[in-house]
Amino acid sequence: MHRLSSSFVLGFHGCREEVAVGLISGAAFQASQNDYDWLGSGVYFWLSDPERALSFVEEKFARERTGDTPAVVGAVIDLGLCLDLSTAAGVNQARQAYDGLRDIVQLAGKEMPVNAGGADLLKRHLDCAVINFLHEARKQTRVPPIDTVKGVFLEGSPAYPNAGIMTKTHVQIAVRNADCIKGVFRPR
Repeated sequence: MHRLSSSFVLGFHGCREEVAVGLISGAAFQASQNDYDWLGSGVYFWLSDPERALSFVEEKFARERTGDTPAVVGAVIDLGLCLDLSTAAGVNQARQAYDGLRDIVQLAGKEMPVNAGGADLLKRHLDCAVINFLHEARKQTRVPPIDTVKGVFLEGSPAYPNAGIMTKTHVQIAVRNADCIKGVFRPR
Protein backbone atom coordinates (compact mmCIF):
# COMPACT_ATOMS: atom_id res chain seq x y z
CA MET A 1 0.00 0.00 0.00
CA HIS A 2 1.28 3.42 -0.74
CA ARG A 3 0.68 7.01 -1.60
CA LEU A 4 3.87 7.22 -3.67
CA SER A 5 2.35 7.67 -7.14
CA SER A 6 1.20 11.02 -8.38
CA SER A 7 -2.08 11.49 -6.63
CA PHE A 8 -4.42 12.22 -9.53
CA VAL A 9 -4.81 10.04 -12.61
CA LEU A 10 -7.25 9.90 -15.51
CA GLY A 11 -9.30 6.73 -15.80
CA PHE A 12 -11.79 5.74 -18.47
CA HIS A 13 -14.92 3.69 -17.92
CA GLY A 14 -16.74 1.87 -20.72
CA CYS A 15 -20.52 1.69 -20.39
CA ARG A 16 -23.85 2.08 -22.17
CA GLU A 17 -24.63 5.51 -23.62
CA GLU A 18 -27.55 5.97 -21.20
CA VAL A 19 -25.24 5.25 -18.26
CA ALA A 20 -22.65 7.73 -19.57
CA VAL A 21 -25.29 10.47 -19.79
CA GLY A 22 -26.34 9.73 -16.21
CA LEU A 23 -22.76 9.76 -14.91
CA ILE A 24 -22.04 13.09 -16.60
CA SER A 25 -25.24 14.42 -14.99
CA GLY A 26 -24.08 13.38 -11.53
CA ALA A 27 -25.34 9.82 -11.09
CA ALA A 28 -23.15 7.57 -8.97
CA PHE A 29 -20.97 4.87 -10.48
CA GLN A 30 -22.10 1.34 -9.67
CA ALA A 31 -19.36 -0.88 -8.25
CA SER A 32 -18.85 -4.23 -9.92
CA GLN A 33 -19.38 -7.16 -7.56
CA ASN A 34 -18.62 -10.08 -9.89
CA ASP A 35 -16.79 -13.00 -8.30
CA TYR A 36 -14.29 -12.92 -11.19
CA ASP A 37 -13.32 -9.21 -11.15
CA TRP A 38 -9.53 -9.05 -11.39
CA LEU A 39 -9.00 -6.43 -8.71
CA GLY A 40 -11.90 -7.37 -6.45
CA SER A 41 -15.05 -5.32 -5.99
CA GLY A 42 -15.03 -1.72 -7.20
CA VAL A 43 -15.67 0.66 -10.07
CA TYR A 44 -13.30 -0.27 -12.90
CA PHE A 45 -11.34 2.19 -15.01
CA TRP A 46 -8.74 1.82 -17.75
CA LEU A 47 -5.80 4.03 -16.78
CA SER A 48 -5.07 6.71 -19.40
CA ASP A 49 -6.66 4.65 -22.20
CA PRO A 50 -10.08 5.76 -23.52
CA GLU A 51 -9.58 3.70 -26.69
CA ARG A 52 -9.15 0.49 -24.71
CA ALA A 53 -12.20 1.32 -22.58
CA LEU A 54 -14.25 1.77 -25.76
CA SER A 55 -12.97 -1.38 -27.47
CA PHE A 56 -13.70 -3.39 -24.31
CA VAL A 57 -17.32 -2.24 -24.10
CA GLU A 58 -17.80 -2.66 -27.88
CA GLU A 59 -16.53 -6.27 -27.67
CA LYS A 60 -18.73 -6.93 -24.64
CA PHE A 61 -21.90 -5.63 -26.29
CA ALA A 62 -21.15 -7.52 -29.52
CA ARG A 63 -20.56 -10.75 -27.58
CA GLU A 64 -23.74 -10.30 -25.52
CA ARG A 65 -25.73 -8.99 -28.53
CA THR A 66 -27.36 -6.34 -26.37
CA GLY A 67 -27.85 -3.75 -29.08
CA ASP A 68 -26.68 -1.12 -26.58
CA THR A 69 -24.71 1.90 -27.75
CA PRO A 70 -21.20 1.84 -26.25
CA ALA A 71 -19.80 4.95 -24.62
CA VAL A 72 -16.88 6.05 -22.47
CA VAL A 73 -16.64 8.53 -19.64
CA GLY A 74 -13.43 9.81 -18.16
CA ALA A 75 -12.81 10.43 -14.49
CA VAL A 76 -10.25 12.33 -12.45
CA ILE A 77 -9.28 9.85 -9.74
CA ASP A 78 -7.32 10.47 -6.56
CA LEU A 79 -5.65 7.10 -5.90
CA GLY A 80 -5.64 7.74 -2.14
CA LEU A 81 -4.45 4.66 -0.26
CA CYS A 82 -3.65 2.45 -3.25
CA LEU A 83 -2.96 -1.27 -3.34
CA ASP A 84 -0.59 -1.08 -6.32
CA LEU A 85 -0.01 -4.58 -7.68
CA SER A 86 2.80 -3.30 -9.90
CA THR A 87 4.98 -2.79 -6.82
CA ALA A 88 6.78 -5.26 -4.57
CA ALA A 89 4.85 -3.98 -1.54
CA GLY A 90 1.50 -4.49 -3.28
CA VAL A 91 2.38 -7.99 -4.45
CA ASN A 92 3.53 -8.85 -0.92
CA GLN A 93 0.16 -7.73 0.48
CA ALA A 94 -1.60 -9.95 -2.08
CA ARG A 95 0.62 -12.94 -1.17
CA GLN A 96 -0.16 -12.50 2.52
CA ALA A 97 -3.88 -12.25 1.75
CA TYR A 98 -3.64 -15.43 -0.33
CA ASP A 99 -2.03 -17.26 2.59
CA GLY A 100 -4.78 -16.11 4.94
CA LEU A 101 -7.55 -17.04 2.51
CA ARG A 102 -5.96 -20.44 1.83
CA ASP A 103 -5.77 -21.21 5.56
CA ILE A 104 -9.42 -20.33 6.13
CA VAL A 105 -10.61 -22.26 3.08
CA GLN A 106 -8.62 -25.33 4.18
CA LEU A 107 -10.03 -25.13 7.72
CA ALA A 108 -13.53 -25.00 6.25
CA GLY A 109 -12.80 -28.05 4.07
CA LYS A 110 -13.58 -26.12 0.89
CA GLU A 111 -11.80 -25.69 -2.43
CA MET A 112 -9.90 -22.53 -3.35
CA PRO A 113 -11.36 -20.50 -6.22
CA VAL A 114 -9.58 -20.95 -9.54
CA ASN A 115 -8.75 -18.43 -12.26
CA ALA A 116 -10.11 -19.56 -15.63
CA GLY A 117 -11.01 -18.28 -19.06
CA GLY A 118 -8.32 -19.38 -21.48
CA ALA A 119 -4.77 -18.12 -21.89
CA ASP A 120 -5.70 -14.63 -20.65
CA LEU A 121 -7.43 -15.99 -17.51
CA LEU A 122 -10.28 -13.53 -17.96
CA LYS A 123 -12.32 -15.06 -15.14
CA ARG A 124 -10.15 -14.21 -12.13
CA HIS A 125 -12.10 -15.97 -9.37
CA LEU A 126 -8.97 -16.60 -7.26
CA ASP A 127 -7.55 -13.09 -7.67
CA CYS A 128 -10.92 -11.56 -6.82
CA ALA A 129 -11.26 -13.72 -3.70
CA VAL A 130 -7.73 -12.82 -2.56
CA ILE A 131 -8.21 -9.06 -3.00
CA ASN A 132 -11.66 -9.08 -1.40
CA PHE A 133 -10.23 -11.14 1.49
CA LEU A 134 -7.53 -8.50 1.94
CA HIS A 135 -10.18 -5.77 2.14
CA GLU A 136 -12.19 -7.74 4.69
CA ALA A 137 -9.09 -8.56 6.77
CA ARG A 138 -8.20 -4.86 6.93
CA LYS A 139 -11.76 -4.04 7.98
CA GLN A 140 -11.76 -6.71 10.71
CA THR A 141 -8.44 -5.50 12.12
CA ARG A 142 -9.48 -1.84 11.92
CA VAL A 143 -6.68 -0.95 9.52
CA PRO A 144 -7.48 1.97 7.18
CA PRO A 145 -9.39 0.76 4.13
CA ILE A 146 -7.87 0.67 0.68
CA ASP A 147 -9.27 3.37 -1.61
CA THR A 148 -8.10 2.00 -4.95
CA VAL A 149 -6.48 -1.11 -6.38
CA LYS A 150 -4.22 -0.84 -9.43
CA GLY A 151 -2.92 -3.71 -11.55
CA VAL A 152 -1.14 -4.35 -14.83
CA PHE A 153 -2.58 -7.10 -17.00
CA LEU A 154 -0.94 -8.78 -19.97
CA GLU A 155 -3.75 -9.71 -22.29
CA GLY A 156 -4.24 -10.56 -25.93
CA SER A 157 -1.94 -11.99 -28.53
CA PRO A 158 1.70 -11.02 -29.13
CA ALA A 159 1.94 -7.62 -30.85
CA TYR A 160 4.46 -9.06 -33.32
CA PRO A 161 6.32 -12.38 -33.73
CA ASN A 162 8.11 -13.50 -30.54
CA ALA A 163 6.90 -10.38 -28.70
CA GLY A 164 6.60 -10.04 -24.96
CA ILE A 165 4.28 -7.09 -25.65
CA MET A 166 0.65 -8.15 -25.85
CA THR A 167 -2.04 -6.42 -27.92
CA LYS A 168 -4.47 -5.82 -25.04
CA THR A 169 -2.06 -5.14 -22.16
CA HIS A 170 -3.49 -2.49 -19.86
CA VAL A 171 -3.44 -0.93 -16.43
CA GLN A 172 -6.71 -1.06 -14.60
CA ILE A 173 -7.90 0.67 -11.46
CA ALA A 174 -10.72 -0.51 -9.20
CA VAL A 175 -12.03 2.38 -7.14
CA ARG A 176 -13.51 1.22 -3.83
CA ASN A 177 -13.97 4.65 -2.24
CA ALA A 178 -16.35 6.74 -4.37
CA ASP A 179 -14.91 9.93 -2.82
CA CYS A 180 -11.75 9.25 -4.86
CA ILE A 181 -13.65 10.07 -8.07
CA LYS A 182 -13.18 13.84 -8.20
CA GLY A 183 -14.82 14.61 -11.52
CA VAL A 184 -16.39 12.99 -14.58
CA PHE A 185 -16.09 14.09 -18.19
CA ARG A 186 -16.60 12.99 -21.80
CA PRO A 187 -13.31 12.30 -23.57
CA ARG A 188 -12.82 13.80 -26.99
